[in-house]
Amino acid sequence: MLTKKQNLLETIHGGNPDRFVNQYEAFQMVYTPIMMQSPMPEYGGEPVVNAWGVTNVWPKGTPGGFPVHTPDKIVIKDITHWKDYVQAPPTKFDEKAWEPFIKAAEAIDREEYFAMAFVAPGIFEQCHHLGEIQNTLINFYEEPEHMKDLIKYLTEWEVAQAEEICKYLKPDGLFHHDDWGSQTSTFISPEMFEEFLLPAYKDIYGCYKENGVKLITHHSDSYAATLVPFMIDMGIDIWQGVMTTNNIPELIKKYGGKISFMGGIDSAKIDFEGWTQEVVEQEVKKACDACGKLYFIPSASQGLPMSTYPGVYEATTAAIEKYSKEVFGK
Repeated sequence: MLTKKQNLLETIHGGNPDRFVNQYEAFQMVYTPIMMQSPMPEYGGEPVVNAWGVTNVWPKGTPGGFPVHTPDKIVIKDITHWKDYVQAPPTKFDEKAWEPFIKAAEAIDREEYFAMAFVAPGIFEQCHHLGEIQNTLINFYEEPEHMKDLIKYLTEWEVAQAEEICKYLKPDGLFHHDDWGSQTSTFISPEMFEEFLLPAYKDIYGCYKENGVKLITHHSDSYAATLVPFMIDMGIDIWQGVMTTNNIPELIKKYGGKISFMGGIDSAKIDFEGWTQEVVEQEVKKACDACGKLYFIPSASQGLPMSTYPGVYEATTAAIEKYSKEVFGK
């Protein structure tokens, strides 16, 4: 029997997996003192302000935290003067600050798992976390040079962060968030994505690859089928969060071998009040039958091994394991 790590590699390289990769089973997340500067909102709790000055809250019944963008809470009031508002937090910490994170990374069995550095938010998300989504989308059109300057600043910070992560934790994988669309469309056109975001991610993901990271997994639980060629160009190995609106079987047929797809089970279809094991098993079977054994990892679209409603993630794991035995005969 292959290890979880070996089975994932067989799957994404078009080899001979002996079962479906079961959601996040091959990943162990590792965190950093850089991220710990920004407190995360608690589910159903009060808003908190992170190290960038962004106020976040996680309302009950929602899948994750999100910025509060009342006028008084928006960090960038005017994109033409973004330098007056944005101050990046430090990326340099001494070894003592890194010590507990190093111990956690060293405790991972790297024959069995990828040690995945966790990074969020990404460049696009950071732009609209700081500037509010509608304002940010308008700024791509009306103030492109200022947006490029902001993205360059955020990219340089991310590269500096990547260097520190690789220096201290020596991860062999990266799990990086950046939502690039809604369920049915990308937030910006492919042409605009290529102009503004592709160069940034080539720098960021290139830095991780140059420093020993073997597996780049990018989370975007959205429609982003039109961005897949750019994902390949920037070095993404697995797109996690891929929703059914992307026509995943067609993407596998077209791009399998260059990139793999993790998702196919839309969280909204299984993760709701009153969910049932029967519904979960139906969605798991549908995804696995449609997408096949190679270049595909069945998973809920949510961007961590968790669910909004208790028990859904575990039920999905059990359903994948059960159906895997039927499909692979093991």
